Amino acid sequence: MRKLGIGLIGTGFMGKSHAMAWKAAASFSGDIQPVLVSVADIDSDAAQRAQQQFGFQRWTNRWQDLIDDPEIDVISITSPNRFHAEQSLAAIAAGKHVHCEKPLAPDSATAERMYRAADRAGVITQVGFNYVKNPLLKMAKKMIADGDLGEIIGFRGIHAEDFLASPTVPWSWRLDPSGGAGAVADLGSHILGMARFLLGPIEELVADLETVIKTRPESPGATTSKAVEVDDIARLTVKFARGCSGHIEANWVAAGHKMQLGFEITGSKGSLIFNQERFNELQYFRFSEDESKNGFVTLVAGPEHYPYGLFCPAPGHQLGFNDLKTIEMLEFIQAIAKGNTAGPDFKEAFEIQKVVDAAVASSRERSWIKI
Repeated sequence: MRKLGIGLIGTGFMGKSHAMAWKAAASFSGDIQPVLVSVADIDSDAAQRAQQQFGFQRWTNRWQDLIDDPEIDVISITSPNRFHAEQSLAAIAAGKHVHCEKPLAPDSATAERMYRAADRAGVITQVGFNYVKNPLLKMAKKMIADGDLGEIIGFRGIHAEDFLASPTVPWSWRLDPSGGAGAVADLGSHILGMARFLLGPIEELVADLETVIKTRPESPGATTSKAVEVDDIARLTVKFARGCSGHIEANWVAAGHKMQLGFEITGSKGSLIFNQERFNELQYFRFSEDESKNGFVTLVAGPEHYPYGLFCPAPGHQLGFNDLKTIEMLEFIQAIAKGNTAGPDFKEAFEIQKVVDAAVASSRERSWIKI
């Protein structure tokens, strides 16, 4: 049985999710088994806790140690955005496969440099757009491709949360402009990636980016404040290469919303509605000749929607967030085994970042931007 050594950078929320997903994926990965070799965090105590909690063989407070470790085949990156490029490029130069959280880079030029480096090195990459790994999202994509909705007329998408809704929440790495744009990159990249996954490339857009809360406390409990230089809300009107148009919003000051990542796709024959807060359900409408029977029906996730059945044999029992990360890591392992890509990879992340950059430029220039 082939062992795949995993090195994890970062032990926060997403670092824990990666660790659990790698361990769970080992149950389904066949003759290639991920092994948790080492975890790195600048906070030594956090690194030690993660080693003990998840069963890593060792820990370190230097991420460079993972790059130099010959037992590590894959670098799993969950550090703040501004570190992604340096860490990914170092891993690629060492010939290691890379899984990096989104957004991949602060700008598309850096993202392009990263994907081209990986391509030259022949390593497999993946970026953490885990929501498109949902079995129902894959079914929605197939329904669109099969013509179940007819000609696609429009798309409405949103990713809204409220973790920065209060002005008392202190300034943090998410607001650091050296890591890129704000909500349009952090949350917007998810709904933009989802839109591309379902409907294909976006070729033109006009955007309005707004900073709602202009200053925040420098640190928890601080009486001094720091200016916010990135957007809190981004509103985009987009045109898809396939011919339809749509509206997309990214918003991290949306009071009351914990995970409103969703879309409505309208076609000439029907519609689909999805919301991540109920991500085991897909709402499907198809016109009936009998007007009295027209209405949305709920399609519920079940074992017939691969790979739901790997987790549960019964429909309606529901997958969870970490199951999506497990599917993501499982597909990455399979891609490494086959020497191909499961996506979204660094190339797709670069394409998404081009849309983010275009939104920033459009808002600044107050004009339509071609991508």
